[in-house]
Amino acid sequence: MGLMSEERAAYAAEREVFSPSGLVRRARDLLERNFPLLWIEGEISNFSRPASGHLYFSLKDAQAQVRCAMFKPKSTFLRFRPADGMRVLARVRVGLYEARGEFQLIVEHMEEAGEGALLREFEQLKARLAAEGLFDAARKRELPRMPRRIGVLTSPSGAAIRDVLSVIARRFPLIRVDLLPVPVQGREAPAAIIAMLLAASRAGLHDVFLLARGGGSLEDLWAFNHEGLARAIRASPIPVVSAIGHETDFTIADFVADLRAPTPSAAAELLVPDGADLSRLLHARQHRLQRCMQHQLHKFAQRVDHAHARLHTQHPQRRLRAGAQRLAQLRARLASQHPRRRVRAGAERLAQLRTRLAARHPATNLARRREHLRSRVQVLRVALRNRIQARAAQVSELARALNAVSPLATLQRGYAILIDVETGRVVRSTQQTHSGTRLKARVADGELVVRVEDHGQASS
Repeated sequence: MGLMSEERAAYAAEREVFSPSGLVRRARDLLERNFPLLWIEGEISNFSRPASGHLYFSLKDAQAQVRCAMFKPKSTFLRFRPADGMRVLARVRVGLYEARGEFQLIVEHMEEAGEGALLREFEQLKARLAAEGLFDAARKRELPRMPRRIGVLTSPSGAAIRDVLSVIARRFPLIRVDLLPVPVQGREAPAAIIAMLLAASRAGLHDVFLLARGGGSLEDLWAFNHEGLARAIRASPIPVVSAIGHETDFTIADFVADLRAPTPSAAAELLVPDGADLSRLLHARQHRLQRCMQHQLHKFAQRVDHAHARLHTQHPQRRLRAGAQRLAQLRARLASQHPRRRVRAGAERLAQLRTRLAARHPATNLARRREHLRSRVQVLRVALRNRIQARAAQVSELARALNAVSPLATLQRGYAILIDVETGRVVRSTQQTHSGTRLKARVADGELVVRVEDHGQASS
């Protein structure tokens, strides 16, 4: 019995026992770790939308189905109304609903399968061609301001060609428009459009190409999302204008073309000038030319008048009269300048010069400067004498002040200055000496050398 109990305990220790919630949690963790966000396509069934706003449904194909849930924050962004039997494409996370232990998908995004696939393909091609630079604005060619011949690549039975011809006939009917018939829908359309574009480019008859089509669904316009057509448009030596569908429709051809028009009619408006505007411009230019001509004629008339006036002033008879007047003036001047009159004027001028010369004679100038020099010397002598007297008085005063504070005056009264012979210091106290110290005593009329016998007596 003891051996059997030990075996049961060991067996129990080797087993890992899960609770239902623990097992479901482990399975959920495994699923979430091994399945990131993925895309799944299938048919909706068992669709329900409770009051909470969440969506619950199944996605199925011929062999299997899986439960799905799309919660309200995500479901509000749907662009369509889901229903049973609808085929959709969804981006999902794989999960496990723990309360029921059911495998399910959490839907992050959902779109209708057919159009969604086409949109994915469209975006992928658009991103790849953009990365290559096919859409760069620097590569766009300038359109001719006044095209003489336009090639329209479109269906001969579509409304696009009728719209284009109607607009051009209304705006400027002198421009030639050639229909280059191509299919604009179906599998064969891209190849046919490319072939027509290449042939028309080699012919070199047109100034610009217009690629046009009326509106339609994404599938209807899919021929213009062809990569080969995009590269053919970019390689065309002749500018290409794209007018595909309605204003809200965009195709790859629109991005790669040199100009995108919202509709075929708008493309014709952009390509062809307005005849009425040109007529108004022509009339304005004609009026401006007339005004310029009138202005020039007025300038030429003024120049002619000016030349006529100059000719009148330089007429020979007028010049002879002016010469006669000049001669009379010269005769009057000559009479006023008779030799006797000139002699008198010269004598007066000579007297004036003699007077000025006498005033500026060197002897007169030298005497004046000598007198000025004597006066300056006298002034300088007086100033020097006064300066010397002031300085002598100042020196005497300083001598009296110095003598009053001089130690020599003190010595005259019988005092002496004692200086230690060895140190050369002045002795001011008996503490600075000792017996035998030799001192030098300076008195009023000389110096004495003495020796200290003790602090009370000194002998020489």
